[in-house]
Amino acid sequence: MKKEIGTLLLLSTVIFSGCQSDQKEERVSKESHSPTHIDTTLIGASDNQEVKLYKKGDGVKLEINGHVKDFNWNNPSDTGTEPQVFYIDMTEDGKEEAVIIIQTGRGTGLDNYDIHIVDQDLQEIKVPYYEEIVAQHIESNVVKKDHETLTITGRALGKEYHFDYHVDPELELQQDELGFGGITIYYLENQKIQLTLAASVFPIYVADFHITYKYNHTENEFMIDQIEVAPIQQ
Repeated sequence: MKKEIGTLLLLSTVIFSGCQSDQKEERVSKESHSPTHIDTTLIGASDNQEVKLYKKGDGVKLEINGHVKDFNWNNPSDTGTEPQVFYIDMTEDGKEEAVIIIQTGRGTGLDNYDIHIVDQDLQEIKVPYYEEIVAQHIESNVVKKDHETLTITGRALGKEYHFDYHVDPELELQQDELGFGGITIYYLENQKIQLTLAASVFPIYVADFHITYKYNHTENEFMIDQIEVAPIQQ
């Protein structure tokens, strides 16, 4: 009888231990996939909650239809502008992608945004940033025509542009080409990525480069489709 009781106690211990192990594994699994862990804060979501963006100490956490992945994007700073979150078919394949637009800088003469496109497999699709666009597609030349006029010429995606810009006669020209990077504003229009890239002759902005992207199915990335140059009205 004692032997039978001992056997029953041993069996009970094994079963209880197994239950504890299963509960522990289930708890760990839930925590590892939960976007609402203590170190995250919800900062944006798409209209129907398919996409949710969380802020972390070292980046962001993105959730698409319950699937979660961490990204080391520039952490949204306290600019006063909430991230824009969309769930739209950007690649024209019948499947929606997550589109995240985050303001990363704001101040006098400064307005910067980043854009990220992520598919349903949580893979980010490349969107060329302004440095690559300027290096590959934009040429410019700036000269002082007289003491109060700048002559600005160049090419953007193969198309030539030319305009004069009146400045303070006291302006001391310190560059021979346009400067970029102070204002980089991304937005969506008709399911297309648009970028307004302001061009400057320090310390003034003289033109806006309006850039439209298109999706390249072969390379699985976005590329430049159009660049329109608009002198800033004085």
